Amino acid sequence: QVQLVESGGGLVQAGGSLRLSCVASGIFFGIMAMDWYRQAPGKQRELVATINSAGSTYYADSVKGRFTISRDNAKNTVFLQMNSLKPEDTAVYYCHTAIGPVAYWGQGTQVTVSS
Repeated sequence: QVQLVESGGGLVQAGGSLRLSCVASGIFFGIMAMDWYRQAPGKQRELVATINSAGSTYYADSVKGRFTISRDNAKNTVFLQMNSLKPEDTAVYYCHTAIGPVAYWGQGTQVTVSS
């Protein structure tokens, strides 16, 4: 049974930082690409960052230079370091992976950035 459990969200002032974590179980974590998505109220869920098994990364333009995705394969954990946070980063952040056509999502963690 695949499980993704996020943590690390919270309330922070603009310009501040947060570090999100996602612990995975039930998968061969080291060979999986892992993603962070976010969904703001009234908006579609959007891809924030991806890291593949080789450590290559992709970032949405809106977070490039401010967010860093990383992974610790020994701990089955993927991280999202978020710096210079802006009010428009406010959203529920979700951890995601896929096995073929089947997508797996965490429960989400709320990030709120006050101005």
